Amino acid sequence: MLSGAFASMHHTHLFEPHSAGTRMIDMFDYTSPLGPLGLLADWLFLKRYMTNLLRQRNSLIKQVAENAQGL
Repeated sequence: MLSGAFASMHHTHLFEPHSAGTRMIDMFDYTSPLGPLGLLADWLFLKRYMTNLLRQRNSLIKQVAENAQGL
């Protein structure tokens, strides 16, 4: 990450063959800003928020990819 709200962030998608098609593995690692205050925010709500955000996003990616196979 070059700039943004996090002290650091790394987000990677890995794709590997799977018996039912392709498996996408979403790897997301971040460090909250503001030291101890950021750690508290992470514990209180940020980790859950980011997990839900990625799950919803991955569900949309899955829908688009599965619907695009017939094109």
